[in-house]
This record gives sequence, C-alpha cells and structure tokens, in this order.
Amino acid sequence: MTWTSPAELREQLQRLWDKGAILTALVTGESLFPKRLNLKPPTAAELQDRFEDARIWAQQLREMPHMRIAMREFRHRVFGANALPATAWLDDLPSAIALLGKQKELRAFVEMLNLTQARQPALRTWLARRPLLALTLADVWPLLLDVVSWMQAHPHPGIYLRQMDIPGVHSKFVEAHRGVLCELLDLTLPIKVLEPTATGVAQFTQRYGFLDKPERIRFRVLDPACSPLQGLCAPDITLDAASFAQIDLAIQQVFITENEINFLAFPPVKNSIVIFGAGYGFEALGRARWLNRCRLHYWGDIDTHGFAILDTLRSHFGNVESFLMDRHTLNAFKLLWGFEETPLQRDLPRLTHDEQALYDDLRDNRIQPNLRLEQERINFGWALAALAKPG
Repeated sequence: MTWTSPAELREQLQRLWDKGAILTALVTGESLFPKRLNLKPPTAAELQDRFEDARIWAQQLREMPHMRIAMREFRHRVFGANALPATAWLDDLPSAIALLGKQKELRAFVEMLNLTQARQPALRTWLARRPLLALTLADVWPLLLDVVSWMQAHPHPGIYLRQMDIPGVHSKFVEAHRGVLCELLDLTLPIKVLEPTATGVAQFTQRYGFLDKPERIRFRVLDPACSPLQGLCAPDITLDAASFAQIDLAIQQVFITENEINFLAFPPVKNSIVIFGAGYGFEALGRARWLNRCRLHYWGDIDTHGFAILDTLRSHFGNVESFLMDRHTLNAFKLLWGFEETPLQRDLPRLTHDEQALYDDLRDNRIQPNLRLEQERINFGWALAALAKPG
C-alpha cells in the first residue's frame, strides 16, 4: 500500500527533529507551525477496488493523537457520501513534541536557552546551529558557561589547565570538552587574545593561552669527555626543549634513532651524543640552533615512513645524513624483511639521489610488496662496523 501511514507521518516529523529544525526555531523565533505534512491518499481507482482498506486507513489517521487531519468529501456509487483524509497538520509546537515524545528534551533545551540568554547571549547563535549537540551537554552546560565566563575574565591566562580555579571544574573536564569549548570560546573571546595559528582540539592550550606540557628531548652522551655532568660517563638525560636548545654541548656528531633499544645500546663515539626520536616532533629539536654546526645522522627503518621522517628532519636541518638506510644494508638482511602496513606514496623532495631511488623502489613495490626492514633487525655488529668507518 502506497498511502501515507501514521508511522510515515511520524517519520516526517522525526526527520524535522533530527535536522535540529524544531529546536533551532525556538532560538531564532522562526514559525514552523502549523506544519503541513506530506500525505498521499488513495486514488479513485484504489477507492473503487479497495474501499474497505481505504476506510480503515482513514480511521487510523483520524485516531492519531496530536495530529489534525483535514477531510475531503466524496461520493461513492455504492457507499454514498464519504470523506477521506486530504491533508495532515501539526498545529503547534506542543502537538509536535507530544507526538514525538520529546517533552523532556524540550524542557532541557528551554532551560539551556534561558540560562544562555541570561549569562552568555552571544552563544544563542551556537545553540541555533548545534541544538542536538547542545542537548547532549544539558547536564554540564552550566559548567561550560562557567568556563566561558572565567576565560572572559582571564583572557590568555598563561597557566596550566590544572590551575583554573572554577568550582566544579577540573582539568579533565576541560580536556574532555575541548571540542565544544573551542566553538564556544571562539564566539565569546576577543580575536586579539586568540592564537590564530593554533587550531583544532589538539592545539587548545596554545590557542587560548594556556601553558602546555613542555616537549622533552632524551639523549645519551657517547663521549665521557663531553658529559655535562661530572662523574657520569654516558648519562641518559632528558631535558625540556628550551633547556636543550640552550645547553650547547661541545660535540661534533649527533645520531638520532627511533628505536629505544638502539638508543640505549648505542656504543661510545668520540665527540657525539645519540637522541631518542620517539615521543616528540622535530619542532622541538629545531629550536637547538647549535645543532647546525654538528654532523647529524638519522637512523630509521628502511621503509617509506622511515624516509619520510628523514625528509621531515631535513626540513629543519639541512646537514642530516642517513645512517644504515641504504640498499646495501637492506640486501644484507633479506631474511629479516618485514611488511609495511600502510606505505606512503607522496614525493619526498629532500632525499639524496640514492635515497630517492630506494624510496621509489619501496613505494612502487619493485623489490617486494610493502617491504620494510626495521632498524632493530639489523645486527649490532653491522652498526658497529658502520660507525668504525672513517668519515
């Protein structure tokens, strides 16, 4: 049967709710009601052949609560004068909400709207744009408004989130709601106090002027004569990026490796340190301009991602040489080849000629599909021999 059923009328209204249109109209003052719904009645031929079905259908529509059904008179050659539903109307908001069973949600939204109007009227536009998301936040909306008010009173606070002094609000609450707070704060704070280059949830602290956990750089001193700590021959040291940038060690070579065991087992090398590359981006290293006078070596996996990291490092330092990321090393450990799950395909403009040739062979699967050789699979003796070579 193609005639519009009671369930289909409800579905039309549900779609209006799911788009947020009903709640948005509450904010904007737009008049949605009375609302005419689409109604497909029986054709004349169907009435002729299925009059009893049509009568039952009409009765079901007329018994729908909260719906006004306008009837159309007609005459049947057998049954005489009759009437069929012609149009379906929802006359007002209470009728629509009752039909949907959304009375609780409507009360919650009205409370949020009234509270917002009283405390942060600029956020009415957000409620109009994101009404269904707002409903999911009804229980914490007063606290979110508290955060907005606090930020207006303390723009660009220069403290850690943990130091915010708002009753009922803790740092985990702010972190859990960073996404929505980004939208609310962008609507309520002066543009001049926002960091324009910091966008998205991941850069919440930078955008709104909070202190962020300092990036840390971990390194081992490979030459006791260069140790900044007297009495410690090969200390394993972790510094924040700012301190590392200022330390200016009296060294000539820096090795960078992504594997922690390689980092810990790296042998003594004159006038050198080794940096553990895990856990921070090269932005942190980039602040240490004294590294420009050193000879830098990067030891990564022989796969497309390893070469991409090498390429990125060279965007900060032009004096970077790859270490054990060559075709000779790859072929020497063929029995230990592995599989790269998601190889890269993009171009890497900072590779040398030989590196580029190997990278192309890897990304184009010319040697073996998804080939990789992880750095920890290379024999330690092979690394020692490479370090012993002059130059």
